[in-house]
Amino acid sequence: MSKYSILLPTYNEKDNLPVIVYLINKYLEPSKIVYEIIIIDDGSPDGTLDVAKQLQAIYGNDKILLRPRAKKLGLGTAYIHGMKHATGDFIIIMDADLSHHPKFILDFIKKQVEQDFDVVTGSRYIENGGVFGWDFKRKLISRGANFVSQILLRPNVSDLTGSFRLYKKSVLENLIQSCVSKGYVFQMEMVVRARQLNYTIGEVPITFVDRVYGESKLGGSEIIQFAKSLLYLFATT
Repeated sequence: MSKYSILLPTYNEKDNLPVIVYLINKYLEPSKIVYEIIIIDDGSPDGTLDVAKQLQAIYGNDKILLRPRAKKLGLGTAYIHGMKHATGDFIIIMDADLSHHPKFILDFIKKQVEQDFDVVTGSRYIENGGVFGWDFKRKLISRGANFVSQILLRPNVSDLTGSFRLYKKSVLENLIQSCVSKGYVFQMEMVVRARQLNYTIGEVPITFVDRVYGESKLGGSEIIQFAKSLLYLFATT
């Protein structure tokens, strides 16, 4: 039976973390899915790591693995760090802020099994997908970024800027070796590199919900970084 390692990078997510872990357990346990949750906290000052330790005591060391880092070092490096400790055959990456609902993990697994996909990615922009809780400006930025990315990079997926995915572990290891991005653009580059290496990619519709607790990590510096990285990928892929 396959095992799934779920990577949860966290920074100031003490309110969201108990809920996301509860929901993962709620949806995967009845389906007899074998899984582990790897929490990579980047030195959150709000006590996220203390909450994670309490969750580990509740759910067990076999279900909750804590792999914290001393400070905030970037989303891409958090995934790399977490993957080094993963024992699953497949790696699932998702946000810990409840914008990605764990119920979709079952759809990811089903899709992967259908055609033995190397990568399965969630899409907000195909039928039955969507975004909730964003104002018009945020939706426009997301759509615009995805549209420009589609034109420049030709990724053959509908939602290049999404960050809810399932990978075969060996595939993810190969992709990470070829990636240079470390921040939010890491997710985008992974799909572009997957296309370059002729990996098969499946898509499933997801609904993205804006965070309830805490503040968004996306700011002006991330947008500038996105634009620079997009041009770099266009020039090198």
